[in-house]
Order: sequence, then structure tokens, then C-alpha cells
Amino acid sequence: MGSKKITKGLFLFYLAGLTWIILFKMQISLNSLPEIRNINLIPFGQPAIVNGIIDIDEMLGNLLAFVPFGIFTGMLLEKETFLVKTAPIFLTSLAFEVVQYIFAIGASDITDLLMNTAGGMIGTGLFAGLSKLFKTKTVQIFNSICLAAAVFMSFFIGIILIVNL
Repeated sequence: MGSKKITKGLFLFYLAGLTWIILFKMQISLNSLPEIRNINLIPFGQPAIVNGIIDIDEMLGNLLAFVPFGIFTGMLLEKETFLVKTAPIFLTSLAFEVVQYIFAIGASDITDLLMNTAGGMIGTGLFAGLSKLFKTKTVQIFNSICLAAAVFMSFFIGIILIVNL
């Protein structure tokens, strides 16, 4: 199987996991989803502040969750410009926020959109930097790391499913 096919398969697995985390809040049952319909258009505004303090954990989580997205766009759109690589990250994050609002399954927040996009941009930059270091082996190295992560996540999800039966 070609390296690009492996990358695409791993990317789809990552997107499924990201969707489960963002839209389904890692719930097994749809009945467990919160019913929230809220929108915040002020960057780093209310939803980012808990008890008067900026909630760094949530913002950092959003940032880190999208770093792999940037790595994947770097691998799959290697010849494209940084802007072209960033567009699917931004648009996917925007789609998640819109879907959360439409189905009332989460707060739609501009801060999430900014942090998700920034995380993806970091991933794209990380891939570009490591490509200079590892040259032609970069995709193979990242595919190996992502495959190991996918196996771990599958095991983790399997345990969650078994425990919740």
C-alpha cells in the first residue's frame, strides 16, 4: 500500500476521533450529550473565562487536538502553500462550531475556532520543519507514529465500549 493511501486512512481515522471528541463529547450514547446552544463571537471572552480566570486548559486542549490536523495537511498537501494547507483546518473547525450550534450539542465559540486553527498551523509548521531535517523519510516517520497512536486509540475506545456495555 502506498504511503499516501496510508496517510489518507490515518487522517480519516483521526477525523473520526476528532469528531467523536468535539461533537459527541466522547459519549457512547447520544442521550448523554448536553443540550447547549450558545454562541460567543468575542475572542477569549466568556466561555474562555471560568470564575474570572482564563481557562487555559480548554484552549490548550483545542490547540493540541488540531496539531495532528496540520501535520496531516502538511503530508497530504505537501506541494501547496501554507494558506492552502490552513484552509481545511479552519473550515473543518468552523464546520464543527456550526454543527454544535445547529444541533445544540455544544457552545460555538470563536476562541475555539482560533485555537483550533492555530493548532493546525503549528502542526503544518512542525511538519515543514521536520521535513527539512528528515527529508524523504518524514511521511514514513509520521505515518508510523500515527499508526501507533491509532492502535492505542482503538484499544482505548474498545475499553470504553466494554466498560459501558
